[in-house]
Amino acid sequence: MKNRSLACPLAAAAALSLAGCGLLPGSGSQTRTVDIWLMRDSVSEDFLNRFTKAYEDEHDGVKLNVTIQEWTGIGKKVTEAIKGGGGPDVIEVGNTQVAQYADTDRLYDLTLESVRDLGSSDWLPGLAEPGSIGGSQYGIPWYAANRIVIYNKDLFAQAGVDKPPATRAEWLTTTEKLNKQGSQGIYLAGQDWYTLAGFIWDEGGELADDENGEWTGALHTPAALRGMDFYKSLQSLGSGPKNADEQSPPQAEVFARGDVAQLIAVPSAIPAILKANPGLKDKLGYFPLPGKKAGTPGAVFIGGSDLIIPENAPDRAAALDVVKALAGEKWQTDLARSMGYVPNKKGLASVVSGQEATAAMAAGAANGRATPNSPQWANVEGDNPIKPFMTAVLEGKDAAKAARTASQAITETLAE
Repeated sequence: MKNRSLACPLAAAAALSLAGCGLLPGSGSQTRTVDIWLMRDSVSEDFLNRFTKAYEDEHDGVKLNVTIQEWTGIGKKVTEAIKGGGGPDVIEVGNTQVAQYADTDRLYDLTLESVRDLGSSDWLPGLAEPGSIGGSQYGIPWYAANRIVIYNKDLFAQAGVDKPPATRAEWLTTTEKLNKQGSQGIYLAGQDWYTLAGFIWDEGGELADDENGEWTGALHTPAALRGMDFYKSLQSLGSGPKNADEQSPPQAEVFARGDVAQLIAVPSAIPAILKANPGLKDKLGYFPLPGKKAGTPGAVFIGGSDLIIPENAPDRAAALDVVKALAGEKWQTDLARSMGYVPNKKGLASVVSGQEATAAMAAGAANGRATPNSPQWANVEGDNPIKPFMTAVLEGKDAAKAARTASQAITETLAE
């Protein structure tokens, strides 16, 4: 953890010193503006208005200035802001992006606040781990989303399936039973590598291994190959393409036709399904991806956002207070219920118990993971060698050979 330098030197007159740093509430008469960057569609206008009004009402002399950013090109924009002479005070970033920003050595170390004020011991690992670099916490978990199984209740009933499967083995048996009479047991595209990652983690494998900062691809390990073998078995129980991902064609539209029993997707796919086929409104059910043992959901990739504070934040003390509010129980509950997100703590999962799809997502999130915590991982995804590996295996090619090729490509990219 980096040593912190105080913005103002300690002096005998501690109160005056703190007031000079702007750390005492109500110190000075000028309005303090906290500049916040949030990403497009992360929050609704209603949520943002509620939070802003409540926060400003509770903090005299503080004004929140929120700027909505686009995801396209955000990496370069954030990097330039944190390296400049005084950028925004608080920035929302993707949970898997924290490593690349921390690599600049321009993020404020939030380890102390994480332990002392924010209850970090209960954070979802899939959000907390990507924000922790070299033992220091630079990203504060904000919200999460992960894949669940969306299923067609009518097709389950027609096949005599009266409850969701509890284990991966049962999932295969159930899906085979559903894959009859002109219906697909599941629609699973051949290159849905985020779903594959969960199966690999369930087997004790990794996408890449870190040995003292040296990253190596790990798709060729026995555990990873077992995960791919399960994926192949599941994918064969439907008509998903072997050489395309879930966007080609859009899987929500395929499911909406009404002849697919199951789909692995984040709940944000539900509006797209219902837009394409409103008749499915009361026919959708949801459950977490099953794990190897009953009662333990399968591992899933967690997407979502963390909050970071740049070292050059003009008002770091105020920024810290805003982050604590956004990451605290009150606004986590509001955010989860209004946006359909998973809260940042496992102990808050019950706040979405009345929302079936979100509740299934929260149950799975407890066993969530993130992609390898390397600053170069985004480059792996840019020209993703995992996808052709998956297609090769699904098309019957030598799995071990294809895995070694993909692992080597990952190793080379992470070494750049």
